[in-house]
Amino acid sequence: MSQSVESIQKQQHMTDRQQQLEELKSIVDESIREAKKLGATGCDADISKSNGFSVTTRMGDVETIEHDRNQGLGVTVYFGQRKGNASSSDLNPASIRETVAAACAIARHATEDPFAGLPEPEFMATEIPDLDLCHPWPIELQQAIDTALNCEHAALEFDSTINNSEGATLSTHTGIQVVGNSHGFLEGYWTSRHSVSCCVIGEKQGSMQRDYWYTVAREQSGLDHAEAVGQEAARRTLRRLGSRSLTPRECPVLFVPEVARSLIGNFIGAISGGSLYRKNTFLLDSLGTSVFPDFMHIHQQPHQLKALGSAPFDAEGVATRTHDIVKGGIVENYVLGSYSARKLGLQTTGNAGGTYNLIVEPGQQDFQQLLNTMDTGLIVTELIGHGLNMMTGDYSRGAAGLWVENGRIVHPVEEITIAGNLKNIFNSIVTVGNDVHRDSNIQTGSVLVENMVIAGN
Repeated sequence: MSQSVESIQKQQHMTDRQQQLEELKSIVDESIREAKKLGATGCDADISKSNGFSVTTRMGDVETIEHDRNQGLGVTVYFGQRKGNASSSDLNPASIRETVAAACAIARHATEDPFAGLPEPEFMATEIPDLDLCHPWPIELQQAIDTALNCEHAALEFDSTINNSEGATLSTHTGIQVVGNSHGFLEGYWTSRHSVSCCVIGEKQGSMQRDYWYTVAREQSGLDHAEAVGQEAARRTLRRLGSRSLTPRECPVLFVPEVARSLIGNFIGAISGGSLYRKNTFLLDSLGTSVFPDFMHIHQQPHQLKALGSAPFDAEGVATRTHDIVKGGIVENYVLGSYSARKLGLQTTGNAGGTYNLIVEPGQQDFQQLLNTMDTGLIVTELIGHGLNMMTGDYSRGAAGLWVENGRIVHPVEEITIAGNLKNIFNSIVTVGNDVHRDSNIQTGSVLVENMVIAGN
């Protein structure tokens, strides 16, 4: 039985990707060899390479078509405890030698740092699981344009009050990451990322509002239909029409999933190595202490198949691993790379480059049940600005959302500020909903906070 054309093409693409992987590994290996020739006692190098395109349509016309192809080599060398690094977007042999030489020249003149150096050899990834992260989308340009047009058209046709658009965009990219060091580690993997998004404007009785929606996935089949994205963007815009401010008050606040991520991101920033060893965090010395209510469980799952935050190893080649960050409300682990770990007298957690699929364990309640629990309060659907003092935890953000009374949405809200201290906010989380969004590195449901200060008109 003969193979299908599609099957043959898929095999050919896999062969081509494997060949490119080996070519880039050879460049990384040669960079490390060159550094050793120049006297470096240690070296790590990495190459990232990506290509893809995006199409944006607006009001039925093609607004932009962008093709991009990026590549870069980064080299870090160590002469004892002295460190130097250099980078280049040119991967020809002469440029590679110049890049390595530049890194070595910098290291020779650098001040010694007792914490500088490669990760300890025993932490390097030795098994590289196939996480099924690369699914190129063989979409033709015209098909991409038609998909974006259909997305926007679905939004504009949803309701007569949707009368303008900021556009719909389809984006598709494929990339590769290769990391190696003088411990003998040399590995890489391919990834893909595709998305469709739409933002539209509605007008009613002289009031204008905008909102958006999107879908993103490793594999094209994991995307929502473009028309559904456009319709959801329209729905979200319509619910904002007639927005008004609130008088100053204190009340419960419900952060929807796409906004709740930022709260969890603030927590991760506060327990990350750089903030900790610089003593620039309100959660200094929080390891082993209670920060959240005892039902809170936050853990990392870096090996989920096809997930957007998955990776077999971190930016240093250290094996990523499943582990708890918060369990029973208690901080179980910081988020550390090898340098920050040494500064703190700890071991790397395999988080150089950040977290990998951070999961906030959901509760049992769906969105309506969360509203019933809240009874009267504010749903936050958008945050504006960056009002966080990382040293003290004081938190103040512009916000927009929906006002709720007796478990029912009453009217949209804008031009308000929500404020509190993150220590108090984290500790006063009532529950996490089961309406989890999985289209991000941080996967969480809606988060209900018992009480926050609202400032308005």
